[in-house]
Amino acid sequence: MPQDVRSPFIRRAGTVLAVSYPVLALSTGFRSVYQLFLKEDVVSYTGPALSAVAALCYLTATIGFAYRRRWAWWLSVLVLGFESLMTLIVGTWSIINPELIGSTVWRLFGIDYGFFPLLQPLLGLAWLFHPETLQSYGIRPSPSPEQ
Repeated sequence: MPQDVRSPFIRRAGTVLAVSYPVLALSTGFRSVYQLFLKEDVVSYTGPALSAVAALCYLTATIGFAYRRRWAWWLSVLVLGFESLMTLIVGTWSIINPELIGSTVWRLFGIDYGFFPLLQPLLGLAWLFHPETLQSYGIRPSPSPEQ
């Protein structure tokens, strides 16, 4: 395992992401289950299905924040990129055709969640690409002592 060279601030930021992502996953997961199985007047199942996909993304991205492994870093980068793209696509589509999208976590760029679905993956990507994080995960070699 690579040596942890992160500053206390960067380490804490990773901890905040590792804690907040599962919380968001639980929230969106419960929302999806409620809409799919307990709510009687669901017009479209697209929204709840998209919320379920979002919850899976949030849980998967957590792996990279919690484990300092090269494969976990790559997994989180891919998932956060997908999550950002879906937030933009679904958010835009919910403005164009709100009936088709229905109620989902990505609706209107995550307005129901204080725009966290839009901002949080960008913060996660910024943290993952921070030079100290890259070194800690073994993506970028640590500078030699003579430099």
